[in-house]
Amino acid sequence: MMWIDSEEGLRALYGPASEAALTKEVPALTPEYRALVEASPFCVLATAGPEGLDATPRGDPPGFIRVVDATTLLIPDRRGNNRIDSLLNIVRDPRVALLILVPGVAETLRINGHGRITTDPALLEPAAMDGKVPLTGLVITVTSVYFQCAKALVRSRLWDPAAQRARSELPTPGQMLKGAGAAFDVEAYDKALPTRLAATLY
Repeated sequence: MMWIDSEEGLRALYGPASEAALTKEVPALTPEYRALVEASPFCVLATAGPEGLDATPRGDPPGFIRVVDATTLLIPDRRGNNRIDSLLNIVRDPRVALLILVPGVAETLRINGHGRITTDPALLEPAAMDGKVPLTGLVITVTSVYFQCAKALVRSRLWDPAAQRARSELPTPGQMLKGAGAAFDVEAYDKALPTRLAATLY
């Protein structure tokens, strides 16, 4: 097996980046990049900590990633399973990255920066859903932002309805828990899942 283990070897293999690939990266949100953020109902948040890396989905109606200004974003932390892996990482290592998606749009937006966790009511109360104010919010100071070209989403056919899989073709949450060693009643877990999801969404 052949390995590449140096920056020089990697750059020699791939060659220089295109002018457009370098030009598109800027230190703050342009009006065009802001439009993508405000249209997005979904992002992936990446963090790093002593135990390793973490990537977690975040989603809400479009506009949930609030643009405070060109270098500041606010993401409410919604109710979850209380593992708080990403939040634990951020209090120890503030580096964060976002991958922002807009349904039907093949380009994605990548944002790098530093995060801090806030409990400021003035920031969190406007983010209430169903009358419930999030416990915390993530304030991100942007250091770089750029769009990713459409190739990955075109190749994956992510937004193509014909490429969607029936949920019944894949393991249920209960089956995945059972495979991981859960000892409780996974059939009951699956049966209660729709009601539990509706009751704990916010």
